[in-house]
Amino acid sequence: MDLTHKFLANVSVDCVIFGFDFEKLNVVLVEREYDDPATGETIIRDYTLAGYHIFEDEDLDNAAYRILKDRTGLENIYLEQFATFGKTDRVAKEMDHLWLKVIDKGFADRVLTVGYFALIDSTKVKLFSHDSKIDWFPVDDALTMDLAFDHQEILQKALDTLRNKVRTEPIAFELLPECFTLTQLQNLYQAITGNIIDKRNFRKKKLQMPFIVPRTEKQDGVAHRPARLFHFDRNIFEQTRNERFGNLF
Repeated sequence: MDLTHKFLANVSVDCVIFGFDFEKLNVVLVEREYDDPATGETIIRDYTLAGYHIFEDEDLDNAAYRILKDRTGLENIYLEQFATFGKTDRVAKEMDHLWLKVIDKGFADRVLTVGYFALIDSTKVKLFSHDSKIDWFPVDDALTMDLAFDHQEILQKALDTLRNKVRTEPIAFELLPECFTLTQLQNLYQAITGNIIDKRNFRKKKLQMPFIVPRTEKQDGVAHRPARLFHFDRNIFEQTRNERFGNLF
């Protein structure tokens, strides 16, 4: 993290980084830990979303892209601003006050944060952290964890936004590799929505969508019968956007 710039003490960006492992929808969490220097006792150990304060010489989007690059090493990631969080009790918990005190970086007690969610193919990502542990966690587990600050609320809002948008916009394909099977696509929609989808109806509907294009290749290296691969064609989607396909799932 480049700290040579001066940051704004009361404005931050938090990124909800979603990924998919072909079974579960996952989110990136960063461990927050502090040990008593005198006794070695762990005083704080919990998790946060990937975020940081913005610098004086950058706008909000650039701050979010900086955080994503620091954590994933990737550029050109799907990123969307979805909400701003500014309740007066955002830093109300005792552990949060203690954390701000021990890191002593000049952050304000009252901070406005702008939430972004990012969608990436997690099978191609190596997560980075210079000073703390970072990993993927199932979203269902993360929503039950005692996350720092109001990050559980931010995560829930991001998930709600994602669930609404995947019905009408093809953003779910950002979570898949370029080539995928219809089963993988169905598993993804089920993971996002939390609902079981009828396989026969799902396949029938998807095969009627011209922007889900069959390929000549099939799966490699699988124990079962290899399935046909497909890819999403954005140009066809844009050309047929106004046709009556209904919701995407």
